[in-house]
Amino acid sequence: MIQSLEELEFDNQFTRALPADPEEKNFRRQVSEACYSRVSPTSVRKPQLVSYSREMAEILGLSPDVVKSQEFAEVFAGNKMLEGMDPFAMCYGGHQFGNWAGQLGDGRAINLGEVRNQQGEHWTLQLKGAGPTPYSRLADGLAVLRSSVREFLCSEAMHHLGVPTTRALSLVLTGEEVQRDMFYDGNPRMEPGAVVCRVAPSFLRFGNYQLLAARGEIETLKKLVNYTIQTDFPELGEPGRETYLAWFEEVCRRTAEMIIHWMRVGFVHGVMNTDNMSVLGLTIDYGPYGWLEDFDPNWTPNTTDASGRRYRFGNQPQIALWNLVQFANSLYPLIEEVEPLQQALDQYADRFQEGWQEMMAAKLGLAAFQAEEDVPLIESLQEVLQVVETDMTIFFRQLALLETDAGLDDEALIAPLLDAYYAPEKVTGEARAKICDWLRRYQSRLNQDGTDASTRRERMNCINPKYVLRNYLAQLAIDKAEEGDFSLINELLDVLRNPYAEQPGREQFAEKRPEWARHRPGCSMLSCSS
Repeated sequence: MIQSLEELEFDNQFTRALPADPEEKNFRRQVSEACYSRVSPTSVRKPQLVSYSREMAEILGLSPDVVKSQEFAEVFAGNKMLEGMDPFAMCYGGHQFGNWAGQLGDGRAINLGEVRNQQGEHWTLQLKGAGPTPYSRLADGLAVLRSSVREFLCSEAMHHLGVPTTRALSLVLTGEEVQRDMFYDGNPRMEPGAVVCRVAPSFLRFGNYQLLAARGEIETLKKLVNYTIQTDFPELGEPGRETYLAWFEEVCRRTAEMIIHWMRVGFVHGVMNTDNMSVLGLTIDYGPYGWLEDFDPNWTPNTTDASGRRYRFGNQPQIALWNLVQFANSLYPLIEEVEPLQQALDQYADRFQEGWQEMMAAKLGLAAFQAEEDVPLIESLQEVLQVVETDMTIFFRQLALLETDAGLDDEALIAPLLDAYYAPEKVTGEARAKICDWLRRYQSRLNQDGTDASTRRERMNCINPKYVLRNYLAQLAIDKAEEGDFSLINELLDVLRNPYAEQPGREQFAEKRPEWARHRPGCSMLSCSS
């Protein structure tokens, strides 16, 4: 283990290989023929470590003593640069809510550099909230504790759920106040400032390539694509037209896998703009996200999306495909043929459909998906989950307890699931009949499957989490943190390390959303403001 931050080995492939913005001053501007601008973080008054991911620290080779040092807080708040760091902000564009937005870029993210760990892996260290960059437009480049807690916890929660994601190393208070208007309603307030250190092999997004193609900067586009393949996809071979196509197919495949995982655990990203889509197939940029509590495919956590619901839970697979189409358009100048790109997009649709069916069969504890029986069973389940307000996470977890005895009456049959309903007193009459009818069909399918009950329950409990980062839990942690008490942040981080385990004594973190949280800001809808 590294005993000093000075021992970190930086190997900055991105800045070494790709064209930089020649302007060295930090002011807002359009940046052409460049993949990034060099920029330093803004120093802050009083850095204080709030929490860190011990797993991510171990990957980087950092000992607990190093992480808990004041030097660590200084470095990961942006106050101190280590030898070998080469800080920069990336230049990219993107479609936001379906409309081309032009240049966007890292407006409040500054990449410190790329660390090569003791296993030879490259990890980019990125500070979010470390001050303005040339891409900040009218914003200040800062972040507040509220949004930083959510990003820090969710990055690690998703990792432990088995969802492809960027990671978080640390959460640091800056000792300064930042003004934010949480819901853009003319009621700004001062909030504690904070910085999250995000970590990923790469933070490249669809938008990095889109902007270059949109501007006709094809040589720079080609350099970026070649670099991406050589660095992050070397198994595909030397860059060239066929390799470009193989790469696009791989991005489509990884994107499909990521979305399947989102749907599996009930995660709603909330702002699936093309600049928030990773070419590595990682969940990136945790803003107005949420977990589906009441099973409502039309739910979005994003106030900005409340009217159109473009990024609602049930639309995420289609939006991912739409985003891949825009990405394909940016690669067209290197391929100069539509058909092979369309074939890759078709493969996304096929892979998602196949993977989603396999995933749903696994959530139901079935040994394998059988289309004839399981397509209608799963389709009718989507309807049954909406008959009465039903907590998705609790429903699937409790479903593992269902008895397969065909002689059970309705009351005994439905008993294991009652905790999943927000208004169990409404599970009567026609509603109860519909639910029990489905449960008996499911019993029959389980008996046909032939898996013993113990094996089925173990299988289901490995794919259906008991603990997810419900918005109200994050908000409770934020409330305490804003008063100087970080204990709930760290307790949640620990609970979320083992989301599939029972964890006796921690059942309160698996409870459905309380009624007081139904409409409270931060517990239901969130904005892009932080």
